[in-house]
Amino acid sequence: MENYYSLLGLSREASSAEIKKAFREKAKQLHPDIAGKAAEDRMRKLLAVYEVLSDRDRRFEYDRAYFRFVEKAGFDYRTWLWEQDDPESQAKLVFFELLHMEEERALEIWRRNGGLDFAMEKYLDREDWMDCAYILAEELDRRGAGYEAFVLLTAVIREERRLPYFRHFTEDIEARLKELVRFRLQRLLDDALWVDCLSSLLGLGFSVRDEARWMRSMAEALLRMGDAGAAEGIIREALKKDPSLPRVLRLKRKLHVEKSTTSP
Repeated sequence: MENYYSLLGLSREASSAEIKKAFREKAKQLHPDIAGKAAEDRMRKLLAVYEVLSDRDRRFEYDRAYFRFVEKAGFDYRTWLWEQDDPESQAKLVFFELLHMEEERALEIWRRNGGLDFAMEKYLDREDWMDCAYILAEELDRRGAGYEAFVLLTAVIREERRLPYFRHFTEDIEARLKELVRFRLQRLLDDALWVDCLSSLLGLGFSVRDEARWMRSMAEALLRMGDAGAAEGIIREALKKDPSLPRVLRLKRKLHVEKSTTSP
C-alpha cells in the first residue's frame, strides 16, 4: 500500500534535497499541459505530500503516526477494520484511511458514525486521536465544512494546552485555526453560533490581541442580534485587553445609538 514516500518514489530515509527533486519531477509529469485535467486530483495529493515531507516537524509527526500504524498490520489491516462494526474499529479505520490518502472514504466513515458526535478520542490512543483530528480538520476545511473543522481544531488545541504533544508544530495548527476564523468561518454561521465559536476561543492561550479582536467581532454580532447590553460588556472587556483595538470607537458610537433608540 502506498505511503507518502512511495508516492514520490523514495524511501523513508530520503534527504530533503531528494524529496524536493522528486516532487519537481512528479509535478512536471502531472502538469495540466502534459497530463491534462484528469491529473488534477493526483496533483493535489502530490502537493499535500510535499507540504508534509518538506517540513521537518510535520514529517516527523507523519513518520511517527504512519509507520507505527503500518507496523501493527501484519495482515490486510484495512479489510479487517472494514469487516468490524464496533466504534473502536471504525475510529481506527478513519485514521487509517486518512494516513493512506483516502480522504473521501475517511470522511464518509466519520460522518456515518456521527461526525462531530463520534467521540474518537475514546477509541484511539491520545496521540493518534490528535493526529487524526488535525488531518480530518484539514480535509473538512478544504471541502468547505468550516464549522466541523473549527470544532476539531479547537479540541486539538485545548488538549495540546493540557498536555503538549505537537510542540513546535502547534504554531501551524494555531495559524490554521486563526486563518479559518478570519477568512471563512463567519459566512457559514448565523450570528448566535458565530458568537459561541468565538467565545470558545477565549482562554485557550491565544494572544491578548487575538482575543480582543474576537471579542470585537462578538460585540458586532450581538448588536446585530439586538443585544446591546451584552455587546457593551464585551466591548469593555475587549478594550481592557487592547485599548488601541481598531474600529472599536465606531462600534461604541453605534452601540450608543442603539441604546438611545431603545431607551424609553
